[in-house]
Amino acid sequence: MSTTSGTRGRRRALVGLLGTLVVAAAAACGPIGTTTSTGGAAAPPDAPPGALPGAPTEGSGDGGLDAAQGQTALATLGLLEVKGRAPKTGYDRDLFAYREVDLDGNGCDTRNDVLRRDLTDVVLKPGTQDCVVQSGTLADPYSGTSIAFVRGASTSADVQVDHVVALSDAWQKGAQQLDRAARERLGNDPLNLLAVSGPQNTQKGDGDAATWLPPHKAFRCAYVARQVAVKHAYGLWVTAAERDAIAGVLASCPDEPLPAGATSPPVGQAPAPVDPAPVEPAPADPAPAAGGTPADPGNARNCADFATWAEAQAWFETYLPHYGDVAELDGDDNGVACERLPGAP
Repeated sequence: MSTTSGTRGRRRALVGLLGTLVVAAAAACGPIGTTTSTGGAAAPPDAPPGALPGAPTEGSGDGGLDAAQGQTALATLGLLEVKGRAPKTGYDRDLFAYREVDLDGNGCDTRNDVLRRDLTDVVLKPGTQDCVVQSGTLADPYSGTSIAFVRGASTSADVQVDHVVALSDAWQKGAQQLDRAARERLGNDPLNLLAVSGPQNTQKGDGDAATWLPPHKAFRCAYVARQVAVKHAYGLWVTAAERDAIAGVLASCPDEPLPAGATSPPVGQAPAPVDPAPVEPAPADPAPAAGGTPADPGNARNCADFATWAEAQAWFETYLPHYGDVAELDGDDNGVACERLPGAP
């Protein structure tokens, strides 16, 4: 046998051993509960209606994670159900209401909350109640590089906010069984969100650990630990290939802890909606102000106001460089507005 094939054989054996250790570690932490139709652990018998599977009961004092908090990621991996993907039928990113709810009630949208948390040297846009991040520096966990963030039509996409467990992946592994409040929590939970390199986020797509891992290897243990924490907190499952990939990463860091849970509203309570800015009827484009800078239009337009993508993109490019988030025309922050309209690239 060649040295290369011998190494591969030992690696496969190690991953198989890790799978055995996962089950053993789970058993050592207590019996695995019964499962529900979501594919995760059942909610406690005394949990209120709408409680997340495996989530703490109201008034327990726990955060977004249940009793697995404080365990290792490897032990918690053994608590996740293993089965195949469900069909993607019915998936719509909007069902998770990313940036449409305000879990912490601070009046700021989720993207800007994450940017303020993850960036350094943050400069906030005046007049936004300290919400909107104008610029800052990201120590990108996915690439291991430093990225300068500047808000603008051509620069905002350099830094994107990634759902660590991609929403499409979550949908195919149990999230379609969650109620609306739980899905919206998942879509906006800081535990499942990281500011990262735009190109790396695009490369990841909706992949799980079996198809994509951060190229910055020093971050892989923390990355898969966060995926395990999110999937456990929301009762989602993993595929066999995904479990083996996570176990393979954790082989080098078997004591990797779960990340701290995010602050969430009481279980069963819907997130507080973000109050939309008042919209004037039949808004008209404001006339340019002195010096060639267009007058601030406010949040007076949405995609339904435009017949074609070209019209929406032209309006977006006119005002975004001067006034930042003037309207929610670019939900994924890639610099392209209203991508569902006719003519969008």
